Amino acid sequence: MTNLFLPLVADVTGNVNDPVNFTFFIGCMAMMAASAFFFLSLSQFDKKWRSSVLVSGLITFIAAVHYWYMRDAAMAGALENVTAFRYVDWILTVPLMCVEFYLILKVAGATKSLLNKMILLSVVMLVTGYIGESGGDAVIWGTISGLAYFAIAYEIWLGGAAKLAKEAGGDVLHAHKILCWFVLVGWAIYPVGYMAGTEGWYGAAGLFFGMELDMQVLYNIADAINKIGFGLVIYSLAVKKTS
Repeated sequence: MTNLFLPLVADVTGNVNDPVNFTFFIGCMAMMAASAFFFLSLSQFDKKWRSSVLVSGLITFIAAVHYWYMRDAAMAGALENVTAFRYVDWILTVPLMCVEFYLILKVAGATKSLLNKMILLSVVMLVTGYIGESGGDAVIWGTISGLAYFAIAYEIWLGGAAKLAKEAGGDVLHAHKILCWFVLVGWAIYPVGYMAGTEGWYGAAGLFFGMELDMQVLYNIADAINKIGFGLVIYSLAVKKTS
């Protein structure tokens, strides 16, 4: 059995120019740079906004560590380890991204019930997605994962979170809307990657797009866009509120 816990040393035996390996290296460095940026900027914000920026830094820092290991696994050809590491990353970072909605909406009276609902839905989405991608029935588990994703999208676009954002108005509403688009468009890359990488009717995704999709490349692109992008939206909101 391949050892899941690879040494923290880059494995350069693979082809760095391969799209999967190349995007792992880019993703790793981008997440590291974003983490340094968010952490070093904390002191400039009012206390009530530091938590939001801190969470943004934690999201990219956790991702950077996992990308360090995932790039080694990819270079060594151990893609089964990549999947495991990726879901460990997501089970930590995606709920934190949901926490960001709660933190910015506290000014409008967001309660712990909203936070718990968002975290629960994100965990269901990820756990069922992992089961489907690691050998379970891809259609059944993928459908459950997709329903949880749409429930999150509904909550932030039309549900309680959307109502709180309207009550807050101004910069908070603007930031909330941008984060909503990240979830609707950016997070949609994850189910596309899932469909491209699992058997069953989901496998038709590659034919639908007219090309052979590589889920690892799609996931890497999505992570860079979503995690860093989320953080930059929160950073911009904190700057405006502090000013």
